[in-house]
Amino acid sequence: MSEQSGSSQDRQERTELPIERGFPIERVNEIAEKEGRAKMYYRPIYTMHKWWARRLGCVFRAISLYTLLDDPEKVSVFEPGHEGSTLASYGDDADGESDLDVASLLERVDMTDPESLWELYPKDVRVEDKKILDPFMGGGTSLVEASRFGAEVVGNDLNPVAWFVTKKELEAGQTDVKDLEEAFEQVKDDVADEITQYYKTPCPNGDHDADVMYNFWVKELDCVSCGHTVPLFKDYRVAKERYVEKDEDPGYNVLCPDCGAVTTVDDWQSESVCNDCGHGFVPKEGNVSRGGKYNCPDCGQKYGITDAIQEQGGYDLRLYAIEYYCEHCDDAGEPKSVHKGYKRVEEADEELYQDAVREWEESDDLHEYVPKEEIPPGHMTSERNPVFDHGYETWSDMFNKRQLLNLAKLLRSFEKIDQNEREFLLLAFSDALRTNSAMASYDATRNGMDHIFRTNSFDPPMYPAENNVWGGEFGRGTFKASWDMVRDGVKWANSPTDRYIDDSGEMVESAEFSKSVGEQSSLHQGDMRTLDYEDEFDAVITDPPYYDNIMYSEVADYFYVWQKILLEDEYPGFDEEKTPRTESIVTNPYLGKTAEDFESELEQSFSVIKRALKDDGSLTFTYHHSDSESWGELLESLCDVGFEVTATYPISADINKFISGEAVSFDIVVVARPIDDTEPASWNSLRRDIYRTARRTRKQLEENRDLSRGDIGVMEMGACFHEYSKHHGKVQRDGEIMSAKEVVQEIYGIIQEASDIGVEDVFIDLLDTSNPSFDDVNKLCRGTNASPEDLKETNLYNQDDGFELGTWDNEKRRAYIEEHVNGDGGDHLSDLDKLQFLRYRYEKGQAVQNYVDKWGVDDDLRELAGRLADVTGDQRYTRVLGDRDVTSYGE
Repeated sequence: MSEQSGSSQDRQERTELPIERGFPIERVNEIAEKEGRAKMYYRPIYTMHKWWARRLGCVFRAISLYTLLDDPEKVSVFEPGHEGSTLASYGDDADGESDLDVASLLERVDMTDPESLWELYPKDVRVEDKKILDPFMGGGTSLVEASRFGAEVVGNDLNPVAWFVTKKELEAGQTDVKDLEEAFEQVKDDVADEITQYYKTPCPNGDHDADVMYNFWVKELDCVSCGHTVPLFKDYRVAKERYVEKDEDPGYNVLCPDCGAVTTVDDWQSESVCNDCGHGFVPKEGNVSRGGKYNCPDCGQKYGITDAIQEQGGYDLRLYAIEYYCEHCDDAGEPKSVHKGYKRVEEADEELYQDAVREWEESDDLHEYVPKEEIPPGHMTSERNPVFDHGYETWSDMFNKRQLLNLAKLLRSFEKIDQNEREFLLLAFSDALRTNSAMASYDATRNGMDHIFRTNSFDPPMYPAENNVWGGEFGRGTFKASWDMVRDGVKWANSPTDRYIDDSGEMVESAEFSKSVGEQSSLHQGDMRTLDYEDEFDAVITDPPYYDNIMYSEVADYFYVWQKILLEDEYPGFDEEKTPRTESIVTNPYLGKTAEDFESELEQSFSVIKRALKDDGSLTFTYHHSDSESWGELLESLCDVGFEVTATYPISADINKFISGEAVSFDIVVVARPIDDTEPASWNSLRRDIYRTARRTRKQLEENRDLSRGDIGVMEMGACFHEYSKHHGKVQRDGEIMSAKEVVQEIYGIIQEASDIGVEDVFIDLLDTSNPSFDDVNKLCRGTNASPEDLKETNLYNQDDGFELGTWDNEKRRAYIEEHVNGDGGDHLSDLDKLQFLRYRYEKGQAVQNYVDKWGVDDDLRELAGRLADVTGDQRYTRVLGDRDVTSYGE
């Protein structure tokens, strides 16, 4: 179970890790798909606080399982729910041999069948003498999962918010839930009533008060032409009408722009009539148009909103609607449509807000518990969505005065609590800030609060929603709701469970593990390039930064300025005006940090990792899939500092591109090992080796694994990278040393050359993909003769107005085909071009026989027509080839 590391004869022999021989991406992905949609049920520890681009726990558990288990003598396996009993006590056969022999499981892992070790995924596995580092720990997922195996974990992050979030995750497993609950009850007794008194409204159904779930506000400006007050509504929707009886069709609650009533309509996009005043209007037609302009409803003037804000020194806010819940009506047996609903604002509601304003302005002591810092200029605040143009100057400007009052009361109450419990309360408070500011809005399509980072940036809403800060019986994003998530995360950390798919194909949850989270852990906050470890870690498992995808520091400031109020005197790193910027390894145009800077700094970080690892250690990291140039840069950085890539695997992701918000469906796991030296090689000989490796890898995977073409392409690429990295810096072609970037370009070509899968095959796979995106194009092209550019050039997809496939009825695809049909008589048309052209003519009732006769019908064309018919369910593709009379075609 060992191999020579690299090619030097005197290189020390080391154990080949299971993850280098194989990785069960099929099993990981089937869990990841479900975990990504329900983290609070799978691993509630990761929902205690927001962190960006957080990878899934199941992915890092699988990576840990296949990385940490290398010596069966140092592995113990326990059955969850049976504390203190190893698996030797369970499932023995008649001969007394255990069904779960760890040495056998390890030996059987290979590329064609990596699933033997997967049998231990739902077991309480412990390893001895393993020390793990994550120098880019972010939200701490890698450390939490590795600690569950009993490894000693060490983490680092430049950002103090990430440090604090991960600190509490790792301390959660050593925290008594009962102590937390007592601390919460103390805070509740102290301030809950003081806060909730400001979230009451006259119930519309009787002479009593109801609880406010959400207050709805709108920004208003004075028209520059006529002075008329213009409410900045894009449309007049309040919410979908969800509180209706079962036999009723839900409509929409909308605001009447004439009388201010909240009225119900069947269709918010059509002419409607207010049920209170009889005013006729179209709810879809508000006062805000594209391009960030308002339209004055009185004189018709159009004017830039941010220009008006700056000219008028800000904007006004008006309370216009309320969502309420009435416990009195609920207890009286009233239907949901009565005891929960939306209502117009009354004088009492406005007076209650003014009461809160007066208390805030008279409570100077509470002002010590809100941020005083100015919003620092940066890419996210000055360029991405310039908050300064909207009138925001300090962080406190992002909150109304009632919110500041109640948040300050909460924060002050925490000071009476012991430190550990106080910090968990602060964690819940900080996360609740996402839905408790004037930067949060209400999603009228889902009937609930949205959060400030819904677009992963600062995007000032025109009509913000105000949450009930403490929380009532219903509502999401309140402090009470955030606290429940923290408490659930701590419970899970004390006795973790895992969900997995059993032999029957059902998702099941394991019994509780006796090994808690974070028993041996230590954390650092600072630039990872200052870490001075040497020859200390068995493995580095991490998720490094990726180009300009994430501006952590600029958005994390939103949490930081509140956290520092209680942490400034407790921990280094919380004594600055903002989180670190210049040290971040990321491209940042505002700071003048370029892609070249990123590549240089990433290479520096790999050098630190190499030094920190033992000679036989391993580096495993997740990386967002990228094009050949980016892969070349990554490979160059790794190899330059002394790593060889030994494997790559595609795995499901649950993140968003930080800037664009485009869904990312997969990442790549890269495995690398330290290498002392490389051997010279000519490009001709290395090319032959790479070609053979690509063919052999693909053949083995196709014959033994149920993998997509794209998945096979990624693993094929990793095998080729391994071949190259043994010779990095010493590959000669025509007397010149080839760079890693040049070799990667060649590898792409070799993999495509070794494949008979082309553009048409990729397009059919895209047709068979639910909600395809460019991400899928990129993935499915790997290991094929096709490239994303090939598909784009023929308009088989376009991204001009969001991602669109070039189906037969797509306008741009049709224009491309017709240009070629008319331009050269069809000599350069592909079979796919011909079939889509015929399919379109059929749809329009136009003759197809002349084209069929002209082009002819061979086996390839018939086969492609059949594949298109199968994947789309549209039999017309085959009919256009088989029936000459278009009028006889059935539907």
